[in-house]
Amino acid sequence: MEETTEIVSDGGDEAAPAADVENGLIEEEKNMDGEVAPALISIHPFEKSVVVAVGSELRLFNLEGNCSVSLIDDPSGPSHSDAIRSINFGPSGKFLASAGDDKLVKIWETSSWHCIRTVSADKRVSAVAISHSGQYVAFADKFGVVWLVGLDEDDAKQTKVDKKAVPILGHYCSIITRLEFSPDERFIASANRDFKIRITVFPKQPLKGAHEIQSFCLGHKDFVSCFAFACPPGCAHGFLFSGSGDSTVRLWDFISGLLLATCEVGAKVGLLQYNGTEDGYPPVTDLCVSSDGSIIAVAIQSLHGIVLLSCGFSDRTLSVAKVVTLEDNYFPTSMVLSFSKQRLWMVMGASNLPTLSTTQLPTRIRVMSGFHKDPSDYNGHDPITLEDNEIPGGKKLLSELQGSSDVTMEEAALAAAVKSSMRNMLIKKEYALERREMRKRNRNDRKRR
Repeated sequence: MEETTEIVSDGGDEAAPAADVENGLIEEEKNMDGEVAPALISIHPFEKSVVVAVGSELRLFNLEGNCSVSLIDDPSGPSHSDAIRSINFGPSGKFLASAGDDKLVKIWETSSWHCIRTVSADKRVSAVAISHSGQYVAFADKFGVVWLVGLDEDDAKQTKVDKKAVPILGHYCSIITRLEFSPDERFIASANRDFKIRITVFPKQPLKGAHEIQSFCLGHKDFVSCFAFACPPGCAHGFLFSGSGDSTVRLWDFISGLLLATCEVGAKVGLLQYNGTEDGYPPVTDLCVSSDGSIIAVAIQSLHGIVLLSCGFSDRTLSVAKVVTLEDNYFPTSMVLSFSKQRLWMVMGASNLPTLSTTQLPTRIRVMSGFHKDPSDYNGHDPITLEDNEIPGGKKLLSELQGSSDVTMEEAALAAAVKSSMRNMLIKKEYALERREMRKRNRNDRKRR
């Protein structure tokens, strides 16, 4: 039976006009269905600079010059005006890409911090990645289509960007949550809300499309929130780690799609409540892995801290090595590992919170160091959370990147607000028939004519 909703006027005798009903639903949609935008962090591969995204704002700090940097936007294109959903440095550090709900992908050259290209997408953008060669920028939209933009240099070593993005593959009607190139650039990996990771062969002429599927990594029982490649010494192709809303981290042979190991991190650290509700399974929200797989850091929504995992690549095992607790009810909404310095940079914060009167919560940054390649070395020797004056850039960096907020909140209340909103963002929503039809009529992502 179809679900119907009866709308009654204030007098109780007549039905409200159709326009009033729809306007009411639209207003309710704005208030109840807004998706939180978690604060994001990315770091230059050689730790030359750090970027934080909060809402539509990009905050940049130059670690070499110990100063903040103002980005110089593309004069011929629009600026970010809505929540940024993905920021990524390229492996060489030459480019940074940012993308989000305003349907814009912006490519920044890090030597001058000029925006060299703004690409307008037809749908909201959920993920962005830069190839290891620095020749391509890939991005995914909310309908599960992956697009590609080509980068090149002319004789004067000036970067040129192909004017038009081209679609190369699709998950079709499933929002892509993560997008990455393999370290050898032979493959492009994409994950979605429908529990699936797709490994696609990245062809020699990718602008003509990427049509060959290498494998599917299937086994997660909820949305895939994050993944990362690792290539330990002596391994030809490497491995893939993935985290999910099912509170697990899994290890894959991504060439064949074979599941090698599963670590139920939520259960191992005592977070699962086994109460038969969704709240009993806190999702893995982020995952950082060193290039050789010796450091594996995991963020879980209900944990005030991080989990360090140990992986036995030869015997295909994955287990919890250490749980590192962070003070002040801190849990990261985004993490990034500085491979050159072996430091873990974390940020906690969010914007677009429909449950609060403010649009943005205070942002908090933490940095951790002292990681060990041998997990057995953690016995009695925890990684160290740096004090504010010990963080590269010190309090000056924190002042610039954390910014200011018109909200004063206890850390516990801040953490609770972010946790609740992030869960609403990650789970798939179910709508009554009337609301579905209204969303179709009022969607703002129709293809531009």
